[in-house]
Amino acid sequence: MNSETQRQQVLFLYLEHSNLDGRVVAWTFHDGAGDRSDLEGSPPYASGTAALRDGWRLIQASPVPQRMPGAERVTGRLEHEFVLERLVPAP
Repeated sequence: MNSETQRQQVLFLYLEHSNLDGRVVAWTFHDGAGDRSDLEGSPPYASGTAALRDGWRLIQASPVPQRMPGAERVTGRLEHEFVLERLVPAP
């Protein structure tokens, strides 16, 4: 399959902790064909490891955040982001 017959799919998984076996708490999916973006319902995978087993390739993992004493309950962005991709046949 050459690049003209493929499209990229990108999956962002946010896990409960920095281990790929952690439970998915949020996600977003983008299809390179531009015809699909799933944001509703159950996560497509229970963990990052499950996505890897299904053929997704890990291309980025966020660094583990440094915690400041006393700031354990401060809210902010989701910290344990994993970016995965796969190439699928173009429609």
